[in-house]
Amino acid sequence: MDSSSDAHGRHRCAACFRQFNKMEHLVEHMRSARHSPHEPRCGVCGKHCRSFEALRDHLGAGGSTLPKAASCAAAFAARGCGICLRAAVPPHHAASCKLHRAQPVSATRITIGGGGGGGGARALALGCKMVGAGSDGSLDVVARVCVVDEHENIVFETFVKPLIPVTNYRYETTGIRPEHLRNGGGVGVMTVKAAAERVQNLLLNGEQPWRARGTASRARLLVGHGLEHDLEALGFDYPAHLKRDTAAYPPLMKTSKLSNSLRFLTLTYLGYGIQTGHQHPYEDCVAAMRLYQRMKGQDHPRRGGGADEPAASADQAFPAWRQRELERMTPEELLRLSTPDYRCWCLDD
Repeated sequence: MDSSSDAHGRHRCAACFRQFNKMEHLVEHMRSARHSPHEPRCGVCGKHCRSFEALRDHLGAGGSTLPKAASCAAAFAARGCGICLRAAVPPHHAASCKLHRAQPVSATRITIGGGGGGGGARALALGCKMVGAGSDGSLDVVARVCVVDEHENIVFETFVKPLIPVTNYRYETTGIRPEHLRNGGGVGVMTVKAAAERVQNLLLNGEQPWRARGTASRARLLVGHGLEHDLEALGFDYPAHLKRDTAAYPPLMKTSKLSNSLRFLTLTYLGYGIQTGHQHPYEDCVAAMRLYQRMKGQDHPRRGGGADEPAASADQAFPAWRQRELERMTPEELLRLSTPDYRCWCLDD
């Protein structure tokens, strides 16, 4: 029997295993689903999932088991890792997979000022803490900035003096008091413009801003969670192809395509909790950098020839003029043609 159909004549997707009565419907599904080897996959049955949250549901890692995936959930419960979601791991795997909370800032090597240029780091993580402004204190204004390199060293940290009066310091979570924004609390205080220029210079790495928009520049990757919010508070933008935002990376998002909180992602995929008590932006930077490095370290097959890069539209892989030819292909051949709709971070290597 042809691998493109089952005993009932239905056509099954080679990635997500959905079944269709007509081959033309399978082709349309492949056109819209944008399956690729870079999607999270079940280590038991090989099913592709759109996100790690969907994979957790499939494996029963979240506590509930889908009826159609009972065998996968049973195999995962016996030998799987609830953090990295690998289906078969050695007995002592959890000790290396589960990370621990970052060291206190006072115990961290800080390189600020003349020697704090980020060294040879390829990526820097940005974290900001906001205080409230406006009549009701609901307007977010940046009051503290931290930049961390790939080795979790602080390369820049400062308090920021807002341009408008602060009406709510949110001390319970930020730990920021009025005197911190006057004398810097031991790490200095800057204007918003000066802090933004310092962060931007670290990111550009000596490159001109207009050259950073090209793919061959020396500019560094910017890692963070909710980067649009932080950059808007600092008042500058950064090229989209250099951003690595854990709030907008499809495999780390909810099945509803909404963002997960950094606190949830850290607990679920790194194995420890953050953002308790007074929150320091260093902890957020480290969590975002660790998530980025874990996603970058995913071992995905490479197809080469640009097939791993996201295409502008699915029509490039499945053009309408090839419809008849596509309908004669097997599901495996269709999957080999499919291109992702996002750039996998494993390609940063």
